[in-house]
Amino acid sequence: MDEFKQKQEWIHELLAERKLDALLLHRVSSFAWATCGASSYVNTAASAGEAMLLITRSESHLITNNIEATRLEHEEKLIDQGWEFHVMPWYEASDLVEKLAGKGRLGADVPFPGAVNLSGEMARVRANLSPQEIERFRALAKGCAEAMNSAIHNIKPGQSEYQIAAILAQEANSRGIQSIVNLVATDERVYQFRHPLPTDKKLDRYAMLVLCGRRWGLVSSITRLIHFGPLPEELQRKADVVAKIDAVFIDSTRPDRKLSDILQEAITAYQEAGYPDEWKLHHQGGPGGYEPREWVVTPNTEDRVRKGQVYAWNPSIRGTKSEDTILVGKSGNEILTKIDSWPRKEVEILGEIIERPAILEIN
Repeated sequence: MDEFKQKQEWIHELLAERKLDALLLHRVSSFAWATCGASSYVNTAASAGEAMLLITRSESHLITNNIEATRLEHEEKLIDQGWEFHVMPWYEASDLVEKLAGKGRLGADVPFPGAVNLSGEMARVRANLSPQEIERFRALAKGCAEAMNSAIHNIKPGQSEYQIAAILAQEANSRGIQSIVNLVATDERVYQFRHPLPTDKKLDRYAMLVLCGRRWGLVSSITRLIHFGPLPEELQRKADVVAKIDAVFIDSTRPDRKLSDILQEAITAYQEAGYPDEWKLHHQGGPGGYEPREWVVTPNTEDRVRKGQVYAWNPSIRGTKSEDTILVGKSGNEILTKIDSWPRKEVEILGEIIERPAILEIN
């Protein structure tokens, strides 16, 4: 089925299931999902865009201001897609949502007066990718991997974390990918912080680069580490453990598996390796899609894995981390952000070899 028509059907099924008369989509991620990849943001850090979609049982409306309407029509081709435009002056407040929705029950993917909050339901809908979305995701993930590989081979001791982040952003942007998460830590900061915003600290020997790249609304995640000189023995041991835990995650992420059960298997792997509490110091990841994580998996998550979903697990032990984006296929999982030339570790899980990235050593 045509991707746009399929999504319209899903929306109408959601309306019927929740006994709603209209659905408001204001999040950047939901807008991109419903329009098959269009962009509604101006500020790349904003979660709510400059345009909204309102879908009733019989109509599909797009509400925006006169600044955005021209681009959404001519470049995003959203009138051609079937959206009825409602354009308001940028300097005036609007009550178009209330007028178009009428007095019926309204659902929304953001907090909105009088609306049923469907942010959780929409996250689950966005996480189930169509065949067309999967092909776009493959292209995005390949670009993120190429950007990471090029960036990390162009950093050297003496560069600041700001400079390293700029290299990573440039490599992503040159491929049409926005680096919506761009984290860099060097040396002791790799050990101190799980979410290291770049600083003016200069690289001596060790660096971690994290990229969440966005294109067509989709987001792919990847982390890589580089060390100049031989790896210290303790760091090598930690990296081996993290690779094993990541392999457990990947091996366990198969259709119909409960996400809390997958997380528990990884927690057991942490415990058996002698790091029982490290999983508590940072989330372990979850399903991707139109957000870096559509939701983060916890011990209480009841959702089950579905074929066609993407996952980004990110186990970490102080000083090291492992992260790729994977696609759940019918017969196996595909590592979408794999870098073929990258050094790797082979981890055996029940007779199956799962390759995980090693720390790149530059001697």
